[in-house]
Amino acid sequence: MSSPIDAYFAAARALFDRVETTQRDAILRAARLCADSILAGGLVHMFGSGHSRMAVEEMFPRYGSFPGFHPIVELSLTYHHPVVGANGQRQAMFIERTEGLGRVIMRNFRLEPHDVMWVISTSGTSAVVIDVALAAKEAGLPVIALVSVEHAHASRPTHSSGQRLLDLADLILDNGTPAGDAVVTIPGLRYPVAPVSTLGNTLIVNAVKAEVARLLTEAGQPPLVLTHPHFVGEAESRAVFEAAYDDYRARVARPACRRC
Repeated sequence: MSSPIDAYFAAARALFDRVETTQRDAILRAARLCADSILAGGLVHMFGSGHSRMAVEEMFPRYGSFPGFHPIVELSLTYHHPVVGANGQRQAMFIERTEGLGRVIMRNFRLEPHDVMWVISTSGTSAVVIDVALAAKEAGLPVIALVSVEHAHASRPTHSSGQRLLDLADLILDNGTPAGDAVVTIPGLRYPVAPVSTLGNTLIVNAVKAEVARLLTEAGQPPLVLTHPHFVGEAESRAVFEAAYDDYRARVARPACRRC
């Protein structure tokens, strides 16, 4: 009998293979949408609540990433460290299901015609992600959804519209996660452990990122990549960081929204 470690590694390999074989076309389409937006001076807004925030932060800012992607991470929905007490997980899970919060969040940002909205949620059913997607759709933005299609269909929508993120997306990326997310069964333990959604999400966002970098470079606008000193030395690394942050500041410094 295989060990839990072997079981998890096997599940991870299967997930990677599933994503590679089923999501290539969707990844290419997502990269094209993102690259066209960035080339036109737009922003790729990225929103995720709960643990989905990790995929948002994976896209920008970190080594090997570049401006054009606009991370939107609401601390009240993603600050898990206290677990209980003030700022605890109970509150975060409660407000994630609170209808209207997503629209309040989106009122802080001016959405332009060349922008794209990318929403990340394994279930794609919480009220906050539906509100964010609806706000983007109403502004005329294409919506990319990164979800687990299997988990989404097994989950009950919590928004009064009865819609899932799948229903609102113009393009769906499937992170390949099975319903319930956890993939390892332990003899004598009732509940499975060890989720894989973060692996699928990370694989997909970085594949999109790499393809976007190629498209931007071939279009004559190579991105300012946050680069570790290992590749270019301390001085150039610092210079590239400053240039990338200046570029990002210029992209997000839009005129105040008159409707806000």
